[in-house]
Amino acid sequence: MTNATRLLTALPRDHRERLMKLAKEVSFDEDQRIFEEGGVADRFWVIRSGAVSLDQQVTEHRRVTVASLGAGDLLGWSWLFPPHRWDFGAEAFSPVRAYEFDAQAVLNLCDLDTALGVTLVRTVAEILAYRLGATRARLMEEYVTHRPQPL
Repeated sequence: MTNATRLLTALPRDHRERLMKLAKEVSFDEDQRIFEEGGVADRFWVIRSGAVSLDQQVTEHRRVTVASLGAGDLLGWSWLFPPHRWDFGAEAFSPVRAYEFDAQAVLNLCDLDTALGVTLVRTVAEILAYRLGATRARLMEEYVTHRPQPL
């Protein structure tokens, strides 16, 4: 992933500094579920260290990992778009340290500073576009690997 698809390094310094005033440092243990698909998306994170797996529930008993995220990556975008429900689930693949942002506080900041808001939305959209392509490829790989073979 390029720097342009990493939220904090993609933002201009003054926007990054304003956003970071809202950050709270958090950590997750290895194998800890961070959020579940369909749950309320009221926050997001920027990973400082460790690894997180994004997964999609494909059957009642089977999840498929669609992406792995690491240091510098944005975790969570569903907070930005109605209905504000997680599109994927997330689990710490290793111990994780992250900056956590309250979605409503960030949205309020974006309302006050529209230039920051536009830059943030454009950056998240770029991240989404990149991840959509990667997720599509991963799900197609899963489909080809696990589809029933004709008799």
